[in-house]
Amino acid sequence: MKSLFYLPLWFFKARFFGVKNPLQTVLFISDKCNLTCKHCTVYQLQNPHVKTCEQVREELIYSYRSGSRFVDFEGGEPTLWRDGEKDLNSLIRMSKEIGFYSATITTNAQMPFAGSEADSIWVSLDGIGDFHDEIRGKGAFDRLVKNIATANHPQLSANMVINSRNYTSVEETIEFVKNNPCLQSISLNFHTPYKGTEHLFPDWEARSEVIDRIIRKKKAGYPVMNSISGLKLMKHNHFSKQCWVTNFILPDGTRLTECQGKTAGICDRCGLSMAGEMNAVFHLKPDTVFAGMRLRM
Repeated sequence: MKSLFYLPLWFFKARFFGVKNPLQTVLFISDKCNLTCKHCTVYQLQNPHVKTCEQVREELIYSYRSGSRFVDFEGGEPTLWRDGEKDLNSLIRMSKEIGFYSATITTNAQMPFAGSEADSIWVSLDGIGDFHDEIRGKGAFDRLVKNIATANHPQLSANMVINSRNYTSVEETIEFVKNNPCLQSISLNFHTPYKGTEHLFPDWEARSEVIDRIIRKKKAGYPVMNSISGLKLMKHNHFSKQCWVTNFILPDGTRLTECQGKTAGICDRCGLSMAGEMNAVFHLKPDTVFAGMRLRM
């Protein structure tokens, strides 16, 4: 109920008065991971950062006071996080005590995560079978399928990052999600070419063709979370970006008021579909507004 009142007020102040308060926080609690994915520039094999519970508390309070009301705990692999007897559920409870409306986690699903108290869980799924394993390592897909089957979570969805190696698997991945009773929906994003991963950036022609195929699936009733208006914007990236909607806190504690892609100078090749979604929301595209309401409320 709180979000029912907060969201319209936040949007009114942002849309008509230019107030740039974040709505969501992406909080990297560690860069420790149990995979070495080809596209990732976050994980650290040597001397990874692992935040203490008190550090996370300070970062949550900072974000809440900045205006954020939704938090996504990320890594590395966030389910690995521990501080003494405290685990990821401890951080989820802490966020609610501070006042956040919902807490989400993004996991590679390589370990069991049944019993998670997150309001929603995003599982990173980068294709079916060998497509996923080619990016994340042999056996990763089978472990993912096993762990989502035992998660028993009502709000479990998949997130796919489309790149030059897996773009031909998009349609079958969407079909997998539709036919898997454990998954609610799928969010589609494109690889953003941070330094060292430029070879995974799919060319614009391929990206446009993939988006057309996604839109056809969406129209056919498949559980694609992206809106059609937002997807169309991602074909060319020629639109203003409201990246301040999300604040980011990196594993080393660096606090960013906008996506790190801006610092890296790669906004023109951004693949994060939320950029298109937010632009469509600010232009009052009905399908995107309704998609956002379903996500947040």
